[in-house]
Amino acid sequence: MNRSQAKLTQGIDWPIVGLYMALVIIGIMSIFAAEYRGDDNVWQDILHPSKNYSRQLIWFGVSIVLASVIWLTDSKFFTATANLMYAGGLLLLLLVLGIGKDVKGSHSWLVVGGFQFQPAELTKLCTNLALAKYLSSQETDFTKLRSRLIAAALALIPAGIIILQDETGLALVYFSFFLVMYREGLPGVLLVIAFSGIVLVLSALLVDRTILFTIFTVITALVIYFMRREIKRKRSKLALILGVYAFCGLFVMFVVPFVFTKVLKDYQVRRIEVMLGKENDPKATYNTRQSMIAIGSGGFWGKGYLKGTQTRYDFVPEQSTDFIFCTVGEDFGFFGSVIFLGIYVALLFRIIFVAERQRSTFTRVYAYGVASIIFFHLAINISMTIGLAPVIGIPLPLVSYGGSSLMTFTMLIFILLRLDADRQMVLR
Repeated sequence: MNRSQAKLTQGIDWPIVGLYMALVIIGIMSIFAAEYRGDDNVWQDILHPSKNYSRQLIWFGVSIVLASVIWLTDSKFFTATANLMYAGGLLLLLLVLGIGKDVKGSHSWLVVGGFQFQPAELTKLCTNLALAKYLSSQETDFTKLRSRLIAAALALIPAGIIILQDETGLALVYFSFFLVMYREGLPGVLLVIAFSGIVLVLSALLVDRTILFTIFTVITALVIYFMRREIKRKRSKLALILGVYAFCGLFVMFVVPFVFTKVLKDYQVRRIEVMLGKENDPKATYNTRQSMIAIGSGGFWGKGYLKGTQTRYDFVPEQSTDFIFCTVGEDFGFFGSVIFLGIYVALLFRIIFVAERQRSTFTRVYAYGVASIIFFHLAINISMTIGLAPVIGIPLPLVSYGGSSLMTFTMLIFILLRLDADRQMVLR
């Protein structure tokens, strides 16, 4: 490597690049394994893209060009344009509501010529930059309620617009930014409240309302009894206890039914009910059952590359996108799946390591945003394929077929690499 080449690549974190390349290559191989048939002319498919694996190769080429452009860009560009990018992302999301195209039940795609993409994917990047910009600002005091509400709004506004596009799955990913806020000082009690909210939702779905209100009443009465001395000294504690009791009742009575009748689609409600064991709908469980059969059929060592039967013969729906993990599980078995997931874990830990060595709050917040987004996608997608979560259409980062997803994750990672290369600078 000559001096000019050494200077060009100076500061790049090669472990992240290597893990990125490994996941993309595994993704292309998995898409190929899911689609390849013995009589296919592979070279013809690549030269005249008619298969998802050939199109994914093209998207990978475009992503490498984007990565190169990002690497040659001054780091200060990303801090200077963060808010502008966020505004542009919101504008694209609003544009989708007006002129977007329906694809597989969601109104979340824009079509320009023969090219279609999901702005909801790109807006994750814009939101991450905007949040990093806001939390690194000298004017931001994150110990104040006002600052925390603004940070939460930065994440929840795009999520709300995406829900209006019937793309609830991608909207959930925007809640990953609350992990970033927690790292930056968001009180742990808020995470306890969020967990309690999940428990309330599950209770409302699984327990009869009369029984549930009885449980709430008994718990409230016991709390008041055991805290009676503190309540005598400070009456506001009684008001707080009764307020929590009223909130839980109203949440179960009105909020949960509203979400399940007005926000979620019928098929999404059925999938959740099936997952919780409230309904046995073969149509709603078909995707997950086929996915679990495919993964289970791989056994410990797998059937071997291109030897899977469940994925190669179209038993698993969406096997190149949402259920791409089935191909890994069937071809390479439990052993290969553990190694595959280990690559993701290594990538997440490396990103966190990179985040903690930064002098700049902007880069640290951005890096934790990248790790949180990847973690949410990974956890939800794998949970979908093994029946631990309802099917909500979340792609596996860098592996699932899709140009919008691949380019977005490439940009997320290479902006991080660019910022990390200038980690001696203090970016704001």
